[in-house]
Amino acid sequence: MTSLFRALGPAVAGTSMVEAIRAGVGALVGLGVTGLFLLSPAVDLTLGLYLIAPFGASSVLLFAVPNSPLAQPWSAVVGNTFAALVGVAVCLLITDPVLRIALSVGLAIAVTILCRAVHPPAGAVAMTAAMSPEAVERLGFWFALAPVAAGTVLLVVLAALYARLTGRRYPFRQFEEPGRHGTEDPDPVNRIGLSEDELTDLLGRYRQSFNLGVEDLARLIGAAEMQAATHRTGPLLATDIMSRNLVTIDPDTPLSEVADLFRRHRFTALPVTGSEERYLGVIFQMHLIARAREDALRLNHGYLAALRRLLDRDRAQPVRALDIMSVAGPRAIPTTPVAVLLPMMADGDVDAVPVLDRGRIVGIVTRTDLIAALARSSLQGGAA
Repeated sequence: MTSLFRALGPAVAGTSMVEAIRAGVGALVGLGVTGLFLLSPAVDLTLGLYLIAPFGASSVLLFAVPNSPLAQPWSAVVGNTFAALVGVAVCLLITDPVLRIALSVGLAIAVTILCRAVHPPAGAVAMTAAMSPEAVERLGFWFALAPVAAGTVLLVVLAALYARLTGRRYPFRQFEEPGRHGTEDPDPVNRIGLSEDELTDLLGRYRQSFNLGVEDLARLIGAAEMQAATHRTGPLLATDIMSRNLVTIDPDTPLSEVADLFRRHRFTALPVTGSEERYLGVIFQMHLIARAREDALRLNHGYLAALRRLLDRDRAQPVRALDIMSVAGPRAIPTTPVAVLLPMMADGDVDAVPVLDRGRIVGIVTRTDLIAALARSSLQGGAA
């Protein structure tokens, strides 16, 4: 009995209030803008430019679950449009309302599956057409273009803009999409040794093609492998592997000196500290390169010339470490498990994680430290 009640409970993992508000505001903005600038809340049987109830269901997918294959532009636009065409055709041919509605929805489902454009609100679109013989008589197949296609396209465009503004990704990633570095290599956590065809076969085998995209499956498998790897690191903590004899700089250190330290010590990161070793931020070697690239573009110089100009700038107005250091990014404390540090550096955004104790920097864990620790752990595991 307990298992029965559990099965009737929520199947979706809990989410944050911020995400709930983000999705709700997105739907408000999407439908609001659509209603203000394209479609009227009142039924318009002349031009067909009016809101229909299925757009509310489309908004749930587009703004609440933008990673779902059912919410992607092809599924939304083609699914809704083809369902409208089916609904109009059935409405023009069948007079019995019950048969008309049932046949419209059933055929719409079949057609959208065959078109690889399954979008649940499409069933409601077909049903709306079947239940609106007056509108269909006036608009005919124009109903599929306005309001259905026009409204869906606008919602998709607004969903893409809103996702970008709120830090989400829509449309979702494609498997063959270049990685963050602009090369054909996938991001490190996605290099799982499985081809797109193999991942597609997995989704088909477990009947999950409608629920998950190939790229998201790769990301989930990669994340699961990463999480599993953390279980094999044992009780290692940041304090066990961090570098302690640190080379730090103060906020007023000129970039020429920063570059010299990078060259001399072959570091990729330098912590910036204030009095009593209070941690203020970090400069990654990539920050120096990015600053030189900005100067190259602004001055229309070559990259190397811009880098030399940056480092040889008049000492009366030096560029300081404070100007390019990062104050964000992950941080750790001495008791942070290595298992937590792994995902911090797996995606390539940072080369090192500072270790702080009451605001003072006491060490730094670099990728080299992490790789060495994992190698030792693997060797010890093999010896056991």
